[in-house]
Amino acid sequence: MESTVVATRYWHALDDGRIQCDLCPRHCRLREGQRGLCYVRQRLQDQVKLVSYGRSSGFCVDPIEKKPLNHFYPGSAVLSFGTAGCNLACKFCQNWDMSKSREMDILADRASPERLAQVALQTGCRSIAFTYNDPVIFHEYAIDVSAACRRRGIKTVAVTAGYIDPEPRKEFFAAMDAANVDLKAFTDRFYHKLCGAHLAPVLETLEYIKAETRTWLELTTLLIPGQNDSDTELEAMTRWVVDHLGPDVPMHFTAFHPDWKMVDLPATPRATLTRARAIAIDQGVRYAYTGNVYDPEGSSTWCHVCGALLIERGGYRIGEWHLDPAGQCQRCSTPVPGHFSAEPERQRVDRRPVRVHAD
Repeated sequence: MESTVVATRYWHALDDGRIQCDLCPRHCRLREGQRGLCYVRQRLQDQVKLVSYGRSSGFCVDPIEKKPLNHFYPGSAVLSFGTAGCNLACKFCQNWDMSKSREMDILADRASPERLAQVALQTGCRSIAFTYNDPVIFHEYAIDVSAACRRRGIKTVAVTAGYIDPEPRKEFFAAMDAANVDLKAFTDRFYHKLCGAHLAPVLETLEYIKAETRTWLELTTLLIPGQNDSDTELEAMTRWVVDHLGPDVPMHFTAFHPDWKMVDLPATPRATLTRARAIAIDQGVRYAYTGNVYDPEGSSTWCHVCGALLIERGGYRIGEWHLDPAGQCQRCSTPVPGHFSAEPERQRVDRRPVRVHAD
């Protein structure tokens, strides 16, 4: 098994003796021994090193719809894992026990990239997802896992906030077959106040993925009551998506529940998600979904031309399937963008922890 500490490429020395990490727009400036805000990139021996390579907080087999991805081999199983730390500071984080962790002790599981690809095959997973915390911070490990997966015909999925600098962004998304990007809001005020970040770099990442890569792209917005759920903001966001990314990029609107540092707010009502979905469709988004609630209509895929039900979903379960083998509407032959199997995949996967033993 490889060392858990590996050298990285994206940094440069400053005149004052510090080293600047150039992985993400945060640009942490480090003295010897210091870690970036992400916690897993540290200055050691006058380099920035990744100190969590090959280590994970745990592995699970999930349905791909849980990522959420609705147009990337629906019904298939995905091997999911994350590490520790994050390069954002979201006060509403739903996975704070991992992403906000400052303890390497939670990284109990170890596996090489080749071992992970092998486990994905053994567990019947079509893909591996880097999730739970943002994979851009374990950039080198994620890319190595992707390379091992491609040698075995396994796809890779990044669940990310898209907060990454242009140069490492090229290498990262060239390695990913699909990405679900959290578009957390559509105001810089929200990003700055609640995430310790900025909106513009995320929008740049979205435009880059759509225009410059073959990575399949879907978006998720966690709607927080009174923070990012107004009609005005949702109209502006969805209009931007149609104008800059196109009408075929699926959007998922998911429900917030009180957590981490925002336990004083109520959970998101289902009506808010339904309203957001309707606004997205009115603005021209062809595939808008609700999530984190049981809503068969809002979670199912519908033909934007004839209105036919294409893929029925109840929770994370696939029901009726009305795509032809070419991925077109059976009623009107309209192509549905995405990646689909010729026959529906109904793995009926429930979240299942998997123990991955090191090589």
